Amino acid sequence: MTKHETEIAADPKVPTIAITREFDASSERVFQAHVDPDLYAQWIGPRSLTTRILRWDARTGGEWAMANDEDGKEVAAFFGSFHEVRQNERIVWTFTYEGEPDGVALETMTFEPLEGGRTRLRILSVLKDFESRDGMLASGMDVGVNEGYEKLDELLAAQTGAENGG
Repeated sequence: MTKHETEIAADPKVPTIAITREFDASSERVFQAHVDPDLYAQWIGPRSLTTRILRWDARTGGEWAMANDEDGKEVAAFFGSFHEVRQNERIVWTFTYEGEPDGVALETMTFEPLEGGRTRLRILSVLKDFESRDGMLASGMDVGVNEGYEKLDELLAAQTGAENGG
């Protein structure tokens, strides 16, 4: 399994965070891991936390909510709505941390097929202001993003192994 680096970039002119990451799996499989609540809960976030899906209706106009637990105790909760879900291509959703209900981010995820059955995931998160953006960056989100994508790599590799009889 190839180790892929995650690029997290903050635009100095607008309050955005751009995340780019490649995966050794098809866009269909990477997309499915983002819309299937059972799969999503297995990989999202840092290794120190578990994720509980509270609501999950991954369709255009649907809603979602999840909570992160550490040692059985809830430490954070998030919610939003699916603005657009375009099969294997794009997800646009709102993302809100319950601890900051006025801090709604609009996130667009695109799933770009690459040669060799690989995928480039691009995420653009638009926040209300620089303070919110910088607070998100300072929150340790990079640990959750990096560890989460490592877990997604492992999940995708395990699925491939299972599909190949391994």
